[in-house]
Amino acid sequence: MFYGAVVWDPWLIVAQIVCLQCLYYITLGLFLSILVGTRVSRMSLVYFFDYVAVTTTTVTGWCVIASFLLSSVAGAVYMLYLIERFKKCWDFSATLYIIHLFICVVYGGWPSSITWWILNGSGIAVMALLGEHLCRKRELQEIPVSRRRELQEIPLTRYRSSKNFLLESLMDILPLKLTCNFSGDFCPSTICLEAVDASHLSQDPSQY
Repeated sequence: MFYGAVVWDPWLIVAQIVCLQCLYYITLGLFLSILVGTRVSRMSLVYFFDYVAVTTTTVTGWCVIASFLLSSVAGAVYMLYLIERFKKCWDFSATLYIIHLFICVVYGGWPSSITWWILNGSGIAVMALLGEHLCRKRELQEIPVSRRRELQEIPLTRYRSSKNFLLESLMDILPLKLTCNFSGDFCPSTICLEAVDASHLSQDPSQY
């Protein structure tokens, strides 16, 4: 989607980061609404950015964990269309979770729960490895047959064009004469190109 020229474009990178981050939180909100929203009376940002909500002691905590992991899987699919290069999956995955860590620190303080760190570390690994696998699979896909034929015909067309160009250049440089068949009718198959001596031209130019 965003993949284009090889040159480094900072605005393109910023657009990719913003799109990926927004899609990740939209997906996370969707999973939290389905898994957690049915168990609590009111949804809030606590389940997004507060490390206290990530716990293994309650069913709601496990639902929060499942929502984050499923969002990581969805993030890998988003990278397939936004990033498209498997070499960049680790960079964008780490950037996403670093931004998420910064927002969590601002919202609820530094995460002191080991469960939170294991969850987010696992999320980075799932998103990066799965996204890397999907992007590599797309890059290694075989070229379609029609496209392959077009690529095979390009060198032949260039060769024919070069051959015609050389022939035209030769006709412009060398004095040439046409020899027809014995019947006097012009026949392309009997055309013979002969180099004419320059001394003959000086003697009788009209014969050519």
